Order: sequence, then structure tokens, then C-alpha cells
Amino acid sequence: MRMRSAERMLHKEVRTKADGRRLILYGREPVTADGAPSPSPDRIDSAAHFRWHPFRGEWVAYAAHRQHRTFLPPPDYNPLAPTADPAQPTEVPAGNYDVAVFENRFPTMHPEASEAPASLTPTRPALGVCEVVVYTQDPSTSLGALPVDHIDVVLEALADRYRELGGRPDIAYVMPFENRGVEVGVTLHHPHGQLYAFPFIPPVAAVELGRQADYYRDHGAGLLQAHIDAELRDGRRMLFAGNEAVGFVPSFARYAYEAWIAPRRAAPSLAALAAGERRDVARALKTVLLKYDGLWNKPMPYVMVFHQAPTDGKAHPEAHLHIECYPAYRMPGRLKYLAGSELGAGVFTSDTLPEAKAADLQAVQVDLGEGVSGVEGVGTG
Repeated sequence: MRMRSAERMLHKEVRTKADGRRLILYGREPVTADGAPSPSPDRIDSAAHFRWHPFRGEWVAYAAHRQHRTFLPPPDYNPLAPTADPAQPTEVPAGNYDVAVFENRFPTMHPEASEAPASLTPTRPALGVCEVVVYTQDPSTSLGALPVDHIDVVLEALADRYRELGGRPDIAYVMPFENRGVEVGVTLHHPHGQLYAFPFIPPVAAVELGRQADYYRDHGAGLLQAHIDAELRDGRRMLFAGNEAVGFVPSFARYAYEAWIAPRRAAPSLAALAAGERRDVARALKTVLLKYDGLWNKPMPYVMVFHQAPTDGKAHPEAHLHIECYPAYRMPGRLKYLAGSELGAGVFTSDTLPEAKAADLQAVQVDLGEGVSGVEGVGTG
């Protein structure tokens, strides 16, 4: 299958693993690969389910089978690297492709989740989709270190997943994300992200969308678009200011070095981006991630989450695609822990100001490999 864009075509090939899971390969060149390997031919029996939390008004997922998922595999076996020895298959094949996506072998949600057990509060099957997104075949790199062209492929692949999964009647929200570093619990260090397709709009997204909907109702324009305009006018927290996309430390940042990346136009999802917009989002994302790693000259652990319009069949004119990045460290060697105020009260306490942390990141010079000047990228070279 070929998906046409205004720039270069994206090639896509769908395969089925021996255990029934899907494997999708993407590339700018025609995809050629050796089969659809799997570490095991056995299906995982997903007994995952949701239980309703009546005091918080939200669903909690229970997936006990995940206790046995892969944890820090031996150095000579990387389950996300291309299969080199058929006797020791990994999750992805050897071949010519840029990005691989496959259904998680130990999912929190499953398209065929079994019935939920009865409990004191309402329960429901954990129907949904959990996918792993392998950014590259190279285990030694990172998302931020990839060329802009390759990051653009990653974003276009995620856009395709949004269209496909969001088109299902049982999916209401598609959320790509990445956990990077042992500090945030990562057990596989090959550069990869994940994608959760929920049967409902998750609480954090629901709160943000609710505030955006209120603003849109009162002003007839987007809240994030208004904030981007304000950040551009202020300038003190900008990390990247391209023609189509921006990256900045928000004035309300809860985490030290928190950064947001977004298209300037209020595009609701990755799938709604024009090719030029998507590429500028790739530039902004690369800029932020390189600045993180250059801050103390070591890989920065972080959680990165894509916020997009729900796929619940309703209109969401308030939605504005953006990426939120939460670095784990607040200063060298000191992690930001969520403690009593954050977990018990929901009130974040920051020991520094967003302007100071933005200045730290602005001072980090990065090279996007495209000759981008300081006019487009703040602190780029």
C-alpha cells in the first residue's frame, strides 16, 4: 500500500504474526522484509478489564498478565531489533523499512478482551488497542537524534494509526506516547514509543479538552492557538519558532524543562496536518529533544504524550494537536518526584520558574542538519 503526500510517498505493508498479532511496516522506499517474526507463537490470554473508580469518576485498568512482560532482556537479545537469527526471533523482521508498528504482546487493552469480572463498582472489558512503535532499526540512537526526514516518517506513521484506529466504532481516543529512560520505568532501551487506543476519552485529555471547549465557546477561537500567539509575542520561553510549528516551555509548566510542541494552525490531529506542517512539527520536536540531551550532555529521561482530537464521532473544533514533554529531572542528579501535594491534592509545586528553565534550554545549541538559522529555531545552529 502507498500513501501519497505532497512530498514523498509513504509505503505501508501489513502482516500477521504467528500468534495473530498485526505488524505494520512503513518506509519512504518500498518495504521489503523477512516475514513477520514473533518471540513466541503462543497467544497471550488478555484478561484485562476496567473497574470504575466512583470517587474520581474514572476507569482503572487491570492487566495482571503484564507482570510477566519482558524486563531488561540480556544484552545479546534485543526484542525490538531486526531478527538476525531465525532461531531467536524478535518482534520485527530484517529488511528495508523505516518504522515498525506491532500489537503489544502484553497489552493493557485488547480488541478481543474477555468479559470483566463482577466487582463492587461497575466493570467493563478492556476493549482497545495497544501498539508498540519502533522508531528505527538502529538500537543505539534516539528519536531526537534521527534525521528530520525520519522523524517525519514516524509522525506520518502515527497519523496513519490515528486514521485507522480512530475509524473503529469502539475507539474514542488515540494516544501515542513515549517513556524514555530507566528513571521513568523503561525496560527496553531500543528507541520506541507506544500507542493506546482507548474506548473512552481518558481523564487528562478530557480535562484539557473541556477547558479548550469552554474557551472556544466563549471566544470562537482555540485556547492553545491564543496561547501560542501570546508565547510568540512574549518570546522568553520559545525554543523553536518555525513557519508552521512551535516549541516552547509553557508559562504554566508543572515540570522543570516541560515543553510543548504544536503546529501554529489549530490542526486537530497528526492526520490533519499538511506535509509542510508535519515536517515543521518534526523540526520542532527534534529541536526540543536535542536540547534536552544537550542540557547536561547526557540522555534526558522523559515522558512524551501526543494530544489529539477524540475519535468519538463528535465534532471537536476546540482540539489543537500538541505534544507535551515531561522530563524526569529538575536539575542534574535530582529527579522530580510526585509526592503528597501532587498526588494527594493535585497541586504541583515547582522549585523554579519556567522562564529560568527555558533560558537554560535556549542556551543549548542544536543542529537540525538542514541549515536552520536562529531566525527559525531559538538556539539552533
